[in-house]
Amino acid sequence: MSDNRLSVFKTYKLYVGGKFPRSESGRVYEVTDSKGKWLANAPQSSRKDARDAVVAARKAFGGWSGATAYNRGQILYRVAEMLEGRKDQFVREVADAEGLSKSKAAAVVDAAIDRWVWYAGWTDKIGQVVGGANPVAGPFFNLSTPEPTGVVTVLAPQESSFLGLVSVIAPVIATGNTAVVIASTASPLPALSLGEVLATSDLPGGVVNILSGRTAEIATPLASHQDVNAIDLTGADTALAKELEIAAADNLKRVLRPPVSRHRPEKEAQSAAPPSPVDADGGATDWTADPGTHRLTAFLETKTVWHPTGALGVSGSSY
Repeated sequence: MSDNRLSVFKTYKLYVGGKFPRSESGRVYEVTDSKGKWLANAPQSSRKDARDAVVAARKAFGGWSGATAYNRGQILYRVAEMLEGRKDQFVREVADAEGLSKSKAAAVVDAAIDRWVWYAGWTDKIGQVVGGANPVAGPFFNLSTPEPTGVVTVLAPQESSFLGLVSVIAPVIATGNTAVVIASTASPLPALSLGEVLATSDLPGGVVNILSGRTAEIATPLASHQDVNAIDLTGADTALAKELEIAAADNLKRVLRPPVSRHRPEKEAQSAAPPSPVDADGGATDWTADPGTHRLTAFLETKTVWHPTGALGVSGSSY
């Protein structure tokens, strides 16, 4: 083999509607590692890209939310299988993105794969946790069942480019929602590569859509978009989170906000309750901690149905 061979550099693209478009604007921006070394050019998404992603997510919602919980679990597990087969690639990308040693990056990737498996197991169980039969004074069955909210915009963590990313995407789609994900601005490459895995994991196109670029530029139109039902503000700083929450109120979006900002004054932070490991972004967030069911239930609605039991005789129900 020739020593003069030139490497083939990877072209990173968005993941929208199951396809891999370049940004509609044609813009890209440089992505560097923790030492400032150039890694790649990432597409810089525009407002048009964001709107296209919402259209794709809405189109996919009916089929995905209508699938059985067991089937969704199978597909999430398939994502974990595919990630396992491409582990070396993600270890390299996470190491570059977060300035980690190869061994530490490998531990992060392993934890992310395990997180997919964990949420895959929850798809057909969360209904039993948050739903059930309600006692009522009358001849009725009264049943409450959880249903997905709809299209969810997710601002991925800025610092945790892969484990944190998986931790905010998986619970959204596990419960039947579809997602428009804004990757970490400085470290988008693991997220864009994740799109390639999702495309080959039986996940219907449009269920997850991944955009890269300036978080504020992409998130602002999504927060005010009338066809977005909810927004996760994990990757937003204090000022941006406030702005997006105000915009989200226009159509009564569900908002998942980090209760503790990484930019708060030190004295104020010490006087408040410690942040949940799944509620706040930032270097202090422990994404390896048990995530609990908080994110699974954050974007669920509860539907309650009343149904007559039939005639009640002296001896009790006719059933």
